[in-house]
Amino acid sequence: MGIESYVVVHNIAKRHNVGTMARSATAFGVSELILVGRRDFNAFGSHGSTSHLRFRHFHSLLDAQTFLKEKDCDICGVEITDNAVAVNQHPFKRSTAFLLGNEGTGLSAKECAICDFFVYIPQYGVGTASLNVTVAASIVLHHFGVWAGFPERCRDGSKFIVAERPVRQVKRNYCTETEESIMEERKSRRENASKGFFDEGMIDESASNLLDTLFIDQ
Repeated sequence: MGIESYVVVHNIAKRHNVGTMARSATAFGVSELILVGRRDFNAFGSHGSTSHLRFRHFHSLLDAQTFLKEKDCDICGVEITDNAVAVNQHPFKRSTAFLLGNEGTGLSAKECAICDFFVYIPQYGVGTASLNVTVAASIVLHHFGVWAGFPERCRDGSKFIVAERPVRQVKRNYCTETEESIMEERKSRRENASKGFFDEGMIDESASNLLDTLFIDQ
């Protein structure tokens, strides 16, 4: 398997940013957008790009980390830390998942704990302390694509050619998985809760109730 990139979405305050982030993710060759906590998302700003991107859901950061490590994937936090490296230095070694922080507070201690290394985006002007999370994602993902040598998409005139939209198999703007994966997820939730790893306040209760309805006879 070749080099891949992932985006991990956790605790993003403005949920419509997920749609804009998905648009950048498809432009820069991201394999999957991983939602941690809530299953539903706002596709505003995606311009249909969510149809071309695979979404995967986990209830906790620990579950997401386990999945990514099984993929032999580094987790890169996008944050200004003491040991962060400028993203234009391309400090990448293998497939990488990018974890971006909340727009106001940045990465939490829990989020930083699952990161293998950090990158930051150098700024040269004096007018702002930080970038919008979707803008930051675009810059970082573009740099990773350059480093990884992803092939450039063909163009038609002044636009890049968009693939045919796949037939939608799931509910719009809602990340679903197979029945088997949901059962595994429930088991993992119980185990994580007993160990204190559960993400408090990030559970989508409506989604949980929907799943209970779907699989009530199992």
